[in-house]
Amino acid sequence: MRQIVLDTETTGLDVRRGHRVIEIGCVEMIERRPTGRHFHRYLNPERDIEAGAQQVHGLSAEFLADKPLFAEVVDEFVDFIRDAELIIHNADFDVGFLDAELDRLGPSYARVADHAAICDSLAMARERFPGQRNSLDALCRRFEIDNSHRELHGALLDAQLLAEVYLALTAGQGAFEFDAGTGEGAAALEAARRDVDLSAVSLPRVVVSEAEHAAHRARLAAIRKASGTCLWPADDGLADA
Repeated sequence: MRQIVLDTETTGLDVRRGHRVIEIGCVEMIERRPTGRHFHRYLNPERDIEAGAQQVHGLSAEFLADKPLFAEVVDEFVDFIRDAELIIHNADFDVGFLDAELDRLGPSYARVADHAAICDSLAMARERFPGQRNSLDALCRRFEIDNSHRELHGALLDAQLLAEVYLALTAGQGAFEFDAGTGEGAAALEAARRDVDLSAVSLPRVVVSEAEHAAHRARLAAIRKASGTCLWPADDGLADA
């Protein structure tokens, strides 16, 4: 599978007010392995940059004045993402801005979703860690990914960090099958399966006290109140068995 981890920087937060993309950063992965290929462009937005946005990414109108327009890099960008799965943190934001840029160039460029599949890593993180902070910085801390060099937001740097976060967030999903698919790994896995007599496996019996059960229910209720949802139902079926 070919995946592209993507991030953008913009002149402001509201695409409906005509704010534009000023930086695109993409990192390529194939079968969950970074290939070293990337796409990175600064863009001239042909408009001013909000002060709050500039404080976040540090990009000024003066720096971007001699950079290419989106129209000058669009073909290269679309070719780079075509037929891949895009990994984007808060995908609605970045895709909304990129779709607006494509719309300005006419219907022949369609929309991002017409060129690539889209996966929102923020939605994945919220599902796995309900009620917790799931910004890129928070996830870097949670997965012990070094982002100490990230003093300002930058599209390529953030895409590189997000690639590490995504791999940690999805660790184990598909990795076992991938590693066991060919060669010695597959043979070893098949041998291990033959050698295990499941009828002889004795599993420990865990007894849950009423106090532990009550604490568990209270924790689920707190998560549900904070986030509006919880992966476990209110009646989690936990029993002394």
